Amino acid sequence: MRLLLIMGQERLDDEERPESPDLHVYGGTPSHSPRLGPIRCSAFAGDLINPKQTIKRGNKKRSIRACSERQTAKAAIGVIAILGLFCLVNWFMLSRLHEGRVWLRRGLSKNPNRNPKLILSQKEERKRFEKSKRKYNGTYGRMLSLASHALGEVNNKLEPKDLWQEPREQASAWKPCAEQRSWTPNDGKNGYIMVTANGGINQQRVAVCNIVVVARLLNATLVIPKFMLSDVWTDASQFGDIYQEEHFMKYLSPDIRIVKELPTKLQSLDLEPIGSVVTDIEMMKEAKPDFYMQHILPILLKNGVVHFVGFGNRLAFDPMPFELQRLRCRCNFHALNFIPRIQETAALLVRRLRGSGSYVAPLDQHLLGPKFASSVLDNNKSSDPPLQQEGASSSKYLALHLRFEIDMVAHSLCYFGGGKTEQNELDSYRQKHFPSLSTLTKTKKFPSADVLRTEGLCPLTPEEAVLMLAGLGFNRETRVFVAGANIYGGSRRLAVLTSLYPNLVTKEKLLTQSELQPFKNFSSQLAALDFIACAAADAFAMTDPGSQLSSLVSGYRIYYGGGKMPTIRPNKRRLSDILMKNSTIEWNVFEKRVRKANRQTKHVSARPTGRSVYRYPRCKECMCHA
Repeated sequence: MRLLLIMGQERLDDEERPESPDLHVYGGTPSHSPRLGPIRCSAFAGDLINPKQTIKRGNKKRSIRACSERQTAKAAIGVIAILGLFCLVNWFMLSRLHEGRVWLRRGLSKNPNRNPKLILSQKEERKRFEKSKRKYNGTYGRMLSLASHALGEVNNKLEPKDLWQEPREQASAWKPCAEQRSWTPNDGKNGYIMVTANGGINQQRVAVCNIVVVARLLNATLVIPKFMLSDVWTDASQFGDIYQEEHFMKYLSPDIRIVKELPTKLQSLDLEPIGSVVTDIEMMKEAKPDFYMQHILPILLKNGVVHFVGFGNRLAFDPMPFELQRLRCRCNFHALNFIPRIQETAALLVRRLRGSGSYVAPLDQHLLGPKFASSVLDNNKSSDPPLQQEGASSSKYLALHLRFEIDMVAHSLCYFGGGKTEQNELDSYRQKHFPSLSTLTKTKKFPSADVLRTEGLCPLTPEEAVLMLAGLGFNRETRVFVAGANIYGGSRRLAVLTSLYPNLVTKEKLLTQSELQPFKNFSSQLAALDFIACAAADAFAMTDPGSQLSSLVSGYRIYYGGGKMPTIRPNKRRLSDILMKNSTIEWNVFEKRVRKANRQTKHVSARPTGRSVYRYPRCKECMCHA
């Protein structure tokens, strides 16, 4: 009984005793919990086991806090020590990696610190790199200096294996066959068709091929085409000044009837009052064959003649009857041969581009004709300018069509870093040469220059073009032929190209003044020289896939190249995305991304529906697929 009373009293004491603050600290858990064990960091843990032993609350709290602070301090010191050790090791490894980068790449077996000459060469390389940084400025200053350093770092750097190649097996499966015919010639009895084509030589070429198809469609006789004097190109050249008239008429005689001029009785007619003049404004772009049958044929039958003025891309590619589509290809790839004077000078140009390693390429016979194709093998250096005898051993050359003339720049509505001066200059040019576009820019809201560039709608600048070539892997010794005239920005912008590729040339550098003299003031004839030099190149790079010259050249290389004539077609949207990171991207990352984007454009496929047969001749109408 006494024992029960004592136990009851102890129980009453425990219930009346206030809750210990120390139990709050540990979540109310007893000091000797079977789950957690004895309370750590307490000098009085043993006292807490015995409930009869009491300790002052303040002393106990201070002791536990002191213990906790000591452990926190030790943990902090340990973490700081580990971080410090990590930073020290990291710094040591990076410094060793930086010092050994050059000698590891060159395959040296000894530490460069022991080679004073190598240390000196490293310092010289570093100085050259710093100098190149100061040399370039503007938007792509950093990237150009990185490109310069990468190209000059290792002169014998291996180029990617597929840089000068097409996917050979797939590409060589397509063979030209547009010369095949399965119809009889038409008699042209429905009347005469005249055409005055506008634009430059390439737009005019497309217009000629289109009008040949229209003449066959309407059973009309075609009068040799005339070319309109453009206020942009300011060239008075006519069809016979660029193409061989007799060959054109003879080759197409099994298809249509062609004459050099209208009959005398029709020459006296004033065609406009009688409604026989049809301008490009009156016709939709890429009109279908039904349009000509419904709207043009009645005029032709009524008046005996129709004159198309400003005729260009006014004939659709699809839908188009098989034989008419084939006729269009036949005209472009077989009927339009350049005159001998252009072929002879172009052969001289190609021979000097190829140097002492000259050879006959697959396209030479078709571009230069039988008479001048073999002349590219003539290596008589006495007739070559002294300028071209330097470094003439390289036989391969890259052609670059830099479509960056002021008309293209102004029409694009893009910005190219020239500030207010550039804006005023291009606005003035648009008002004079593109008045309708100039008016639209004042009345309609167009996408900003940044949006246009992001969407890949701006032509590549010379700076962007040279970065693309360097990123693809063309080494510093590559011979580069630049097609195009009057680059916007002049020699200052071309200097960026030549600083990275010193073997860069133009037709003006390769040909003497006397050799160029017959073509002075004839931009279309000069463009014909560019066309041949680009089409005959071992590799061709375009900067604007929408350019007519680039489209025609790339199509010509596909048609006659036999799978050996690669063309670089940049995806400007993807390239723009890469170039937008010019202030942060590292060169090795830039190279990988540019090469990946290029590989994705080198696939071999048939012509997509609705696309140009001049640019995509891999279709059943133009080429036969094995």
